Amino acid sequence: MGLTGGIASGKTTVALRFRELGVPVVDADEIAHALVAPGQPALAQVVARFGADLLKADGQLDRRRLRHLIFDKPEMRKELEGMLHPLIRAEMEVCADAARGPYVVLAIPLLVEGGNPARVDRILVVDVDEDQQLKRVMTRDAATLEQARAILAAQASRDARLKVADDVLTNRGSIAELRRAVDTLHEGYLVTAWNAEKSI
Repeated sequence: MGLTGGIASGKTTVALRFRELGVPVVDADEIAHALVAPGQPALAQVVARFGADLLKADGQLDRRRLRHLIFDKPEMRKELEGMLHPLIRAEMEVCADAARGPYVVLAIPLLVEGGNPARVDRILVVDVDEDQQLKRVMTRDAATLEQARAILAAQASRDARLKVADDVLTNRGSIAELRRAVDTLHEGYLVTAWNAEKSI
């Protein structure tokens, strides 16, 4: 099952709840972070292309600085994605194949933009209105309104995500409400997985 949604929609909260329920979650962002950890070849590639000033004093990638750089320059963003996305997809396949459970969640923020939606049986979209997204991005990432809008503009539109969704979690309420909504979906997914296994 593919989990996606726009930036600051609540995907992390949803993925965490699935994990708490015992569901294997393969997270594209976590894999991306591991790939650019100090000493990793992908980090050396990023630094060679985009500059050593993207490194913090401890050798970690300054993600906020990189994000601001690439969202101001779409051609750079596409170049970075071309470097990292094939590596992320390959590692996700390895992790998904090794996962054990009634079903597996693939958390892919850019699933609609190019993450191969056909790879998953169902798509769950965490949905939130754009005004809330902008406020959350500005608060969380210390971004300006213009920067937040640029980030949203670089992603698939809300309508595009909703068109491919099999299931939608609308995140307008509290975290507790969102977690309860995940619980309800989980019960349904268990039944679907059990029926699919029984029919094999």
